[in-house]
Amino acid sequence: MYHLLKGFHEYLTRKEEFSVIIIGLDGAGKTTLLEKIKTLYNDTPGLSPDKIGPTVGQNTGKITLPSTILQFWDLGGQRGIRNIWPKYYDDCHAVVYVLDAEDRERLGEGWEVFDSVLSNPQILGVPLLLLANKQDSPMSLSVDEIRNGYEDWHQSKLESSRRDRFSESETSVAARRQRWASLDVMGISALEGN
Repeated sequence: MYHLLKGFHEYLTRKEEFSVIIIGLDGAGKTTLLEKIKTLYNDTPGLSPDKIGPTVGQNTGKITLPSTILQFWDLGGQRGIRNIWPKYYDDCHAVVYVLDAEDRERLGEGWEVFDSVLSNPQILGVPLLLLANKQDSPMSLSVDEIRNGYEDWHQSKLESSRRDRFSESETSVAARRQRWASLDVMGISALEGN
């Protein structure tokens, strides 16, 4: 009887656990975001921004909410490390792509990487959130500028591929358009926690 009651209690009090991967170019603020999330939602504070170095591999963090446990995987964004991202796609429940909205010089590279994430078939049914980080900077692009910037970049890519006689299938283009239309873009400051 004890084991039956114990099992019933564990069933009633268990929390669903979800895995969220945080990806983006190196220097976009992924680890700062994770450490701020840990500071806001856990009793033990995360690292302060001045102690955060480049991520080689991954960082993890877990927060417990009243009915849910969220496991975060902050994956390194250097060019040589990005090839590990797809290994995490099958097991994740959500993807957060962090874009440095202040770094205009690397915006094209950020869009190229984001486009490959957006079109990856492994995550077509997975919620995807685009965070325009560093909104605390006066030089940062706004959320509308980010959204329009990607649309312009993608349109120019399509026109270029048509000129080169290489084009995506209609199904692929339609899937990407549908995915982009439903995508949330949010402006944040990981440093300040806004």
